[in-house]
Amino acid sequence: MREKKVSESQTVMTEMIMPNDTNPLGNLMGGNLLRWMDIIGGICAAKHCEAHVVTASVDSVSFRKPIPNGDVITIEAKVTRAFNTSVEVYVEVYTANIKGHNSRRSNDAYFTFVAIDEQTGNPLKVPAVLPLSDEEEKRFAGAIRRRQLRLILGGRMKPEEADELRLLFMNDRENQNPS
Repeated sequence: MREKKVSESQTVMTEMIMPNDTNPLGNLMGGNLLRWMDIIGGICAAKHCEAHVVTASVDSVSFRKPIPNGDVITIEAKVTRAFNTSVEVYVEVYTANIKGHNSRRSNDAYFTFVAIDEQTGNPLKVPAVLPLSDEEEKRFAGAIRRRQLRLILGGRMKPEEADELRLLFMNDRENQNPS
């Protein structure tokens, strides 16, 4: 199984916010945005894995500013790292008015997807990620810490087993309190 570049599965989706997508205040409902983010993340992950995928987790999503009816959102998804049977996907949301003005980043989140064999329903081994740019390298390196944190919060790893997180905090302490 060959490594894949991030660009090979990068996916972009655009939606116009319509009245049926909004809450009584005329802004996009968070659940609708999460649904679109999950869809594009799943498409991106499936392209990378060349298999069906299921959502395993979503890291925290904050809603910075309301997205009003009539705005256009662009959602971008990129695989950051592959593990044994799962991939982490970074999803970013940008919004602008219909003329393309007042563009701003509104949301982002990390999703984890597991590749599934459609015949057996069992997890499949996934291709590795080949990060090329500095940004891709940074997200690739950070993915192991994010994964360890997800596993701890999900009760699947003990905090003392999270080597990468421990190193991160120990290095921060050493930098703050030089001997």
